[in-house]
Amino acid sequence: MKAAVYEGPRTVSVKDVPDARIEHPCDILVKITTTNICGSDLHMYEGRTSFESGRTLGHENLGQVVEVGSAVSKVQIGDYVVLPFNIACGFCKQCERGLTNYCLTMQPEPSLAGAAYGFAEMGPYQGGQAELLRVPYGDFNALRLGEDAPERQLDYVMLADVFPTGYHATEMAQVRPGDQTLVMGAGPVGLMAAYSAVLKGAGRVWVADHHKDRLRLAEEIGAIAIDTSEADPVEVVKDATLGLGADNGCECVGYQAHDPSGHEDASLTVNQLIDAVRFTGSIGVVGVYLPEDPGGADAQGELEAKGKLPLDYGTMWFKGQTMGTGQAPVKRYNRALRDLIAGGRAEPGFIVSHELGLDEAPSAYEHFDRRDDGWTKVVLHPDGQG
Repeated sequence: MKAAVYEGPRTVSVKDVPDARIEHPCDILVKITTTNICGSDLHMYEGRTSFESGRTLGHENLGQVVEVGSAVSKVQIGDYVVLPFNIACGFCKQCERGLTNYCLTMQPEPSLAGAAYGFAEMGPYQGGQAELLRVPYGDFNALRLGEDAPERQLDYVMLADVFPTGYHATEMAQVRPGDQTLVMGAGPVGLMAAYSAVLKGAGRVWVADHHKDRLRLAEEIGAIAIDTSEADPVEVVKDATLGLGADNGCECVGYQAHDPSGHEDASLTVNQLIDAVRFTGSIGVVGVYLPEDPGGADAQGELEAKGKLPLDYGTMWFKGQTMGTGQAPVKRYNRALRDLIAGGRAEPGFIVSHELGLDEAPSAYEHFDRRDDGWTKVVLHPDGQG
């Protein structure tokens, strides 16, 4: 089968690899029809993680079931399914608590938790930017879709990661109807956080970024764009709230945050939120931060390379703020969000800018990594039906 394979920093090739196959009675095999390039893929693409050369990328996957293991009883051949990027067992202590993002069974390293498709430090699993994908514990992990799935793949594929992740940011930030919410970052996850805040009835949602194409999308969903190359988001929010600040905030950038001039500062957006969110407000951090950043020493410094950030903790403590962190437990949200899509209440596919064949993955990674104008979200179709 063909797959998009990581060959080293900023090098992806599409090549033939061994076919994915059933390896356990609870597995299902999915023919991938739609798979996204994620901002998290870029961390690996740029060589900023421990991702191994030769592995297939891709953790935002949707497709049609073509084979099921002997122990699979719910999912059937022919079903269209979207797959949470979290690979979970459903029966360990963490999964029983709904924390499928920190499954203990699927992570082979005893001192770690959490597994994912084609992702650094999250198990040996291959990614879905390929023609076929093996899905462990298919009955638990696969979310079945309705008859409209083939025509609405651009909406439903967002349930694999970015839509639930953006929603998770608003949950950790405790966004409620009428709230004033600041979202740092207008990438796909930031746009989904803003979209989720709007769906929840937030009274005012600001989105801060310096990419004008992405800010235009934020405005299209009713958010207020803050161009950080022209204004300080903290001052904009404080000026609009009598100096009190936003009720809550969502960090959707991560450890490669940088100012408009390109200077990296992993603590930039978190500290801006601590400053911009009012006393007793809440902050949800879904931007990726790592305990080890192989490229961090050159880009930022030795401490940042070890995941140690200069956090304005004194201000956070003094203001009595709360902060939630970590990857999203996708299964906690994806069924309800699916039904919002099916009912016509949500159309998260609005962020898609490019639909390409799998063979175009190398070029797509280059454009997306450069943040070229208009490249807001890239979708690949391994079945060639895009």
